[in-house]
Amino acid sequence: AARIRQQNHAIGILSMARSHNELDTLRLAPIDGVVPNVQTVTSGDYMLSRPLFLVTTQETLQEQGPTAIFTGYYLRNAYQIVEELGYFTAPEQAKSQSWEHWQQSTGLPPSAISDHLQLAGDISMVSNAALIPLTQAMIKRLQQDDASLQISVEAGGSAAGLRALCEGHADIAMTSRPVLREEWQSCQRNHLTPIAFRIATDAIAVVISQENTWVDGLTKTEVQHLFTDASNWSDVRSSWPTKPVIRWIPGPDSETLDVFVMRVFGDDLQAQSNETLIALLEAHVSKGVLRRFEKEQPLNTRSHEELHQLVVERVLKPTILETWSLYDSLFHREQIQAFLEQEPRAKLEFRRWVTWDFITSRQSSRPEFAGVRTAILGSLWVVLITLLFSVPVGVGAAIYLEEYGSGNWLDQLIENNINNLAGVPSIIYGMLGLAVFVRALEPLTSGALFGFTDPTTANGRTILAAGLTLGLLILPIIIINAREAIRAVPRAFREASYALGATKWQTIWYHVLPNAVPGILTGSILAISRAFGETAPLVVIGASTAIFVDPSGPFSKFTTLPIQIYQWTARPQAAFQNLAAAAIIVLLILLLALNAAAVLLRNKYQRSY
Repeated sequence: AARIRQQNHAIGILSMARSHNELDTLRLAPIDGVVPNVQTVTSGDYMLSRPLFLVTTQETLQEQGPTAIFTGYYLRNAYQIVEELGYFTAPEQAKSQSWEHWQQSTGLPPSAISDHLQLAGDISMVSNAALIPLTQAMIKRLQQDDASLQISVEAGGSAAGLRALCEGHADIAMTSRPVLREEWQSCQRNHLTPIAFRIATDAIAVVISQENTWVDGLTKTEVQHLFTDASNWSDVRSSWPTKPVIRWIPGPDSETLDVFVMRVFGDDLQAQSNETLIALLEAHVSKGVLRRFEKEQPLNTRSHEELHQLVVERVLKPTILETWSLYDSLFHREQIQAFLEQEPRAKLEFRRWVTWDFITSRQSSRPEFAGVRTAILGSLWVVLITLLFSVPVGVGAAIYLEEYGSGNWLDQLIENNINNLAGVPSIIYGMLGLAVFVRALEPLTSGALFGFTDPTTANGRTILAAGLTLGLLILPIIIINAREAIRAVPRAFREASYALGATKWQTIWYHVLPNAVPGILTGSILAISRAFGETAPLVVIGASTAIFVDPSGPFSKFTTLPIQIYQWTARPQAAFQNLAAAAIIVLLILLLALNAAAVLLRNKYQRSY
């Protein structure tokens, strides 16, 4: 605030509650003719507002201990002084519901708060930055009332506070958003039930220096340009001076910044130019993340859709407040409508999990943006290497054993080993692949032998190592089925070929193999289907569970659909479990497509021969 005050060509965003005492020395810039005040914020006319909550657990309140008393004290006094501290009052319905929930949970009347202030005890809180002034005021008031409660406050974001609450490390979390469904489920796993009390409303102000004489108001579009691609004030409005725009904004991890970007850019983001989207990323994403993006693919070479998705994911960070099943959507619509009435800025969206965007999107740490493109490409690359290795070797081994083998002790040893290897658990093949392909043959599988150098795959944990490992896994199945197919070719075919003067190899190549192809393809289909769904060997080999770059060749890092499904099912959030179910459907569709293609190819050979 001090720097904005000293520079007439500076502009910034501030939480009105946190900067309450400094706003008198700054100017609040109206947005689309609306200035933040009690009337505009409580009515919802001002676009940059957010709810504030005190969150604790049902079990803690039922104990009627220090946390229960302090929560009631906070509710009673906060509602009286929020406007003095620069906050805006919560809706009357939210206030009455909070009091009702407190009394139901504690079993105490409001008068018990004063009676129990001398109750001794320690209370730990993790508070969102926007609520720290109000919390400090509550602690100061407690001291004035000679309360025996000892309060310790740690600054942290809403997510950090709720995580500490659900893990039992904090008694209270002060947040600037409601409890998400995943966080509620996280608490439930620890046998805790979170309960949120609406405390107040905060507004985010766009502020300028009092010496700034040219800005009398801003449109939403002008705010977008001022905080992204405008170099000078005259770039936004030609009548403004040609002075550089100096922006003061919170850090990339600030929830104040998240709300600002969501409200200002959320509705119009698709219409922004690539330059504006890149400017948004550069202004609001950490340098480390930007370097990773540039390494994957330079931002200025990306499509508008890719940039749009990056901004939505990394800058807007939309929050899923609640999810409902199709059954709830059809038969419990009144509950959904009641929830939306409490969150007027929330947007209800009907989502199908198996969509084209899901198939063509990369991985993401946020379920609403996650896709399986990287996993699909990884699976196809691994299966291709597996096919190129296992089918020629397997068919060659079958030809040798059936056509050239003499049944001596060496042939018997090979046959016994093949039959035994068909029943070996797949994870043993993973250990074999780790020892042979990843470690012993690291120069080959990492690509160093061919001059390919990449620090991320120098350890040999690549698509090539995975494909060769799965090739070993299915090799016994292919050999056994290929031998049966070759053995099924009538002996008369061979005798007729020999009678016409053909050599042994000519007989095999032109008569035995063409007639055995349908059977060989059948065995290969079964083997590849098994390889496509394998997880254990790839985990041992070192498949990535979180990778955001598509594989570009056999020496790339990789993940596969089964690995991705495994990783998502291990996540606690319900949305990731829905993603896992969608990925399973995609896996089944791919398996059916590959099998159908192989069956059509087999039928073609059957008709030909």
